[in-house]
Amino acid sequence: MNLSTKLLERAGRGRPVRIGIIGAGKFGSMVLSQAQKIDGLHVAGVVDLDVGKARQALERVGWPRERYEARSVGDAVRDGTTCVTADAAALMACDEVECVIEATGHPIAGVRHALAAIDSGKHVVMVNVEADVLCGPLLAERARQRGVVYSMAYGDQPALICELVDWVRACGFELTSAGKGMNFEPRYRYSTPDTVWGFFGWTEEEVAKGDFNPKMYNSFTDGTKAAIEMAAVANGTGLDCPDDGLAFPPAGLHDLARVFRPAADGGRMARSGLVDIAASQEPDGREVFNNIRYGVFVTFKAHNEYTRACFKQYGLLTDPSGWYASMWRPFHIIGLETSVSVLSAVLRNEATGTAKEFRGDAVATAKRDLKPGERLDGEGGYTVWANAIPASRSLSVHALPIGLAHNARLTRPVAKDCIVSYDDVELVDDLDVVDLRRTMEAGASGRPGGTK
Repeated sequence: MNLSTKLLERAGRGRPVRIGIIGAGKFGSMVLSQAQKIDGLHVAGVVDLDVGKARQALERVGWPRERYEARSVGDAVRDGTTCVTADAAALMACDEVECVIEATGHPIAGVRHALAAIDSGKHVVMVNVEADVLCGPLLAERARQRGVVYSMAYGDQPALICELVDWVRACGFELTSAGKGMNFEPRYRYSTPDTVWGFFGWTEEEVAKGDFNPKMYNSFTDGTKAAIEMAAVANGTGLDCPDDGLAFPPAGLHDLARVFRPAADGGRMARSGLVDIAASQEPDGREVFNNIRYGVFVTFKAHNEYTRACFKQYGLLTDPSGWYASMWRPFHIIGLETSVSVLSAVLRNEATGTAKEFRGDAVATAKRDLKPGERLDGEGGYTVWANAIPASRSLSVHALPIGLAHNARLTRPVAKDCIVSYDDVELVDDLDVVDLRRTMEAGASGRPGGTK
């Protein structure tokens, strides 16, 4: 509640919070848009492989050109300006930079950047949920050993869900489920980069006028991004992914407590303690009334008649029985809020959500019948979608995580809607990250639900 006060106190002592951003895409641009208005927060470096794109991002969000002409990160620290560079190592080498925001969206690069930042004694705000769900529990443990914070990004849905889960537990309610809203219909599952724009209702002319990445948009459409985010939430909260993956039951605000309660009490959840998605579309395409497409939620249960009566007296939205209630946040504005994570890490040494155990996994699943010799094209592509399942099940079937499913060559056929296993592919690239992932899996083997 007092981050801004703490920041001003530190800035008044001549010690601004200095950060670096890796990835100048949409998320990075949103962070930059707000950072220039936060007294005491100094963006010393912006790293992107496309330096011209990074400069365009700074210009787009209104930074004066003279503020991002520093020739090195060290010069930027001394001058109070910003260095734009393609060299992430230069950012890691600057001792004055206390926190790195990883916003590339690339799972392999994200893992490497996080490790480099941690080994350099810097806090990490991991915007890159793809990297987090691939190796997050291992990265978080590495950060703890090094005495730094490894954090989810406030403003993105996983961190906001973790915040609501913490609220439920801190209040003493029984946590039933947690999740987010999303536009989804079953037919979206098999969308490809060629068909995705039709699901958005955009014409070819409209797409041609914008800077749109079809694989990124397709990852949201086919449910892959939802699986990645919900697996990350499971790892950060101790909740579980459903055994067979996310069900995407349609639900509006008025129905959250009714739908996201256990089936034994009339709900749609197999049991208490699961993550899932509140779809904003009915299976036939009709829009759900009062949906929470951009929001996050938790459902919880009263432990006695007195608390149940209080739910009614104070206007909570409950199920028909009155025992289950819901709490939600109607929006998330991603990078515009991420400074909360930065300041929490630097000023409080606290994460706004972090991977605590390997409990959920986002696994590659065949989008169509796949043949030996084909190469998987990863998140949002033509060949696979991600399913969120318990880590224990993922380990038992040797499932290939979606983060390692790019450019992997199939050695065996995989039928449509079946999980791709390590045994089905040949992995020859990025073996450093593959080894890290396998180390994390080895530590989890034989431990129900995952590992701490």
